[in-house]
Amino acid sequence: MTPVTRDPNQLAAQYPELFQGTHTARLKALAIGMAAFALFLFGCWHLDFSLDRLMTGLRQLSWFVMLMIPPDPGTSLPTYLAAMGETLSIAFLGTLLGAILALPISLLAARNIIPSIFLRFPARRFLDSIRGVDTLIWALVWINVVGLGPFAGVLAIATADFGAFGKLFSEAIEGADRKQVEGIRAAGGGKLHEIRFGLMPQVLPVLAGQILYFIESNTRSATIIGIVGAGGIGLQLAEQIRVLEWQKVSTLILMILVAVAVIDFISTRLRFAIIGRASDVRH
Repeated sequence: MTPVTRDPNQLAAQYPELFQGTHTARLKALAIGMAAFALFLFGCWHLDFSLDRLMTGLRQLSWFVMLMIPPDPGTSLPTYLAAMGETLSIAFLGTLLGAILALPISLLAARNIIPSIFLRFPARRFLDSIRGVDTLIWALVWINVVGLGPFAGVLAIATADFGAFGKLFSEAIEGADRKQVEGIRAAGGGKLHEIRFGLMPQVLPVLAGQILYFIESNTRSATIIGIVGAGGIGLQLAEQIRVLEWQKVSTLILMILVAVAVIDFISTRLRFAIIGRASDVRH
């Protein structure tokens, strides 16, 4: 039995093609790292990065933090609670509306539903174009269309999520197991039966998990778009920053953090429950 050779030099002489590839990969990684670092330095120079300005800004930030302590809503706590509820409503309704509208389009964008690229390609590019515009931009657009208020916020989140859900839903549908679909077809079912009884039971738990995650994420987004006039607690936050009421600002920030943490806890539990139940059903 031939002993195993462990000397790197002997291995390099025995398998030169493998070591040559390793050296080439290392050189490429080094070149990419140096190019990235050079790009970082150029960006700092081009954007006028300054340590003096950074330190001055940090001192100013620490002063603002001191002014925020202790949080004090004053007499505005009922108003803030109502605004927080409005923000949660915007996030929930916008996410749900975006998911409902995206589901039919995601079927058109799925390869295993629409084999023809001439029908699938326009659906995918349409979703890409919607998804390429940020929620804040959609909020500014809808504010000019329907006016200020939470209705514009709901439409902004629904529009942005429509593009994201369309992509995620179509990928989940494409990743579904074909055996159930083939079983429905073998039993004499048509195309709609294959989708309804073969595909949807598999992907619905995945879609539900994605929707729950987006509700949590959109709570933060609803706060941001509220600053530009789409209602909710973001509008209150922008107003208090404008009048330098830092204790009220810290109260609003704490309310947002608590709300996001609670929604994250609830959505995580629901996602695990849905996925676990779907797994039990399959087994």
